[in-house]
Amino acid sequence: MTKKISDHIMFEYLLLTIGTFSSAFGLVFFLKPHTIAPGGVTGLAIVIQKVFGIPMDITNLVINLPMFIVGVFVLGKKFGVKAVYGTLSISVFMRLIMIVLGENINVVHDILLSSLYGGVFVGMGIGLVFRAGGSTGGTDLAGSILNKYFPDVSKAKFMMIFDFFVVLTAGAVNKSLEISLYSALTLYIIVKMADFIVEGLNYAKAFYIISEHGQIIGEEINKKLYRGVTVLNGRGMYTGNSRDVLLCVIDRSQITKLKKLVYEIDENAFVIVNTVHEVLGEGFKR
Repeated sequence: MTKKISDHIMFEYLLLTIGTFSSAFGLVFFLKPHTIAPGGVTGLAIVIQKVFGIPMDITNLVINLPMFIVGVFVLGKKFGVKAVYGTLSISVFMRLIMIVLGENINVVHDILLSSLYGGVFVGMGIGLVFRAGGSTGGTDLAGSILNKYFPDVSKAKFMMIFDFFVVLTAGAVNKSLEISLYSALTLYIIVKMADFIVEGLNYAKAFYIISEHGQIIGEEINKKLYRGVTVLNGRGMYTGNSRDVLLCVIDRSQITKLKKLVYEIDENAFVIVNTVHEVLGEGFKR
């Protein structure tokens, strides 16, 4: 049991390390050369380096210190340790990459390509950090704190709210609306990529089926699709009649089969289909 816990902790810190390196690479290699600042403390650090010449890795560390204090109190010491590790490692990786590749590296001259690929690398990195239960500090740490109180809103979406100001600042510093637009594009990609890494492709579909032949439909789903069915008690507000509502969660490959099965039995069945981003339990991942 102790070894299992130890392996899990090691895996989390491996994800943190890979994630912070990916983010640092995207920032230094693609975004910094064009002053594309997709929000966050790191984005603000890009702007500050452009204006004042202060290295972005130093700015990243200095601004994040107050956030650590809040994070430890709200999210606990364990999260605080991971947040410190995440912020230190991303700053170290930024410094190492700038040492190896040079302070003023500009290999990708196309701003659109830099925006797209920078967003992919940074978003992938942030997503891995989130999966490890950590943070790289700044607005994603603030997003993690707020997510503690509002779990229905993802950390990545909280970041988008905080990052809007930084995006506008990037354009103002460069006196270019295009830079703000490119920064906003990169921010959008980061959020979507982070959500994708956290949620994955393993989404499913939840079917709510209302039919006069609910018993037969449920039995056929058990027999032909090998999926469990839960019967919920429902009552029509207009008619006042009671009727069973079948709830069944299936994977993507069975969507068409279930629809066909239902309408072959009852073409007047009322079916509601919802996307479920994560399903835990028998028949799905654990």
